[in-house]
Amino acid sequence: MSGLYKYMTVVSCGILLAACKTGSSNAPTTSSAEQAKARTMSEIIEASNAADWRELDPEQTLYFEFSGKRVVIELAPQFAPEHVANIKLLAQQGYWDGLSINRSQDNFVVQWGDAAENEADRKSIGEAKGSLPAEFSTNIANISFNKIPDADAWAPAAGFAEGFPIGIDQKTATAWLAHCYGTIGAGRDTAPDSSNGAQLYVVTGQSPRQLDLNITTVGRVVQGMEHLSVIPRGPAPMGFFDKPEQRVKIDSIKLASQVAQDQRSNLQIMRTDTSTFAELVESRRNRRDQWYVRPAGHIDLCNIPIPVRPTPSAIATP
Repeated sequence: MSGLYKYMTVVSCGILLAACKTGSSNAPTTSSAEQAKARTMSEIIEASNAADWRELDPEQTLYFEFSGKRVVIELAPQFAPEHVANIKLLAQQGYWDGLSINRSQDNFVVQWGDAAENEADRKSIGEAKGSLPAEFSTNIANISFNKIPDADAWAPAAGFAEGFPIGIDQKTATAWLAHCYGTIGAGRDTAPDSSNGAQLYVVTGQSPRQLDLNITTVGRVVQGMEHLSVIPRGPAPMGFFDKPEQRVKIDSIKLASQVAQDQRSNLQIMRTDTSTFAELVESRRNRRDQWYVRPAGHIDLCNIPIPVRPTPSAIATP
């Protein structure tokens, strides 16, 4: 087994002021008045306006296609500029076309790339760079972020930056993509600077936040996780398929900008820097749906959904 495979284990409170206290064992139950006043997530989405949404950038969006299915990935160059540039070049060259999904580890990750263990047998990466610097975090001066009111077990603070869940450390002026469900990372060997983006993985299990700041994260899946999460698990302990026929062939991985306009997945992502999203966060922190008896008063970063919808103009009308 190659080293690359062996070691890859891979809003502010002003708006939410009433919700900034964490829950406790004697938190109040939900009253009928509260239930009537608070809106559910679906009601918030339904009442949202055009300014609450943003379009996916075709130059920062990958279409990962296999077995007649499409997975849409949004890249995050603001966090890993060199890796994202290399990944885009690999996609433009058709590097992953015909390669495979080689790993599916239960409650952890699905990984894809070249299955060859010996470097001499691997597919050429063409004009892409063979190694890149570790990009585990970025300076907070490079991003615009909104914190959530709740404590995070893995970072001094947590929140969102342009639709991506992040950990934040204002003392060191750093921020990083959190390993939530659907996060995309670049596999590496032992050395921190040993990745090049050719081996990628997606989190398919409960958020392995221990990987934060230990590996370069490059984006997240915004549509199609159901196709990746149901891939049959490989053998223990790491889920790598030991038989070639178990691997899932990749049809193609392309930038959306390489795909004809009428073949694109036209999607909008809810912006995470608006009062609408802040209300959505609160609706998940303190569920006041009729079924709930006790509002939690807390939510984990990775449990906050980021709504995605078809671009309204792309919805067919009768």
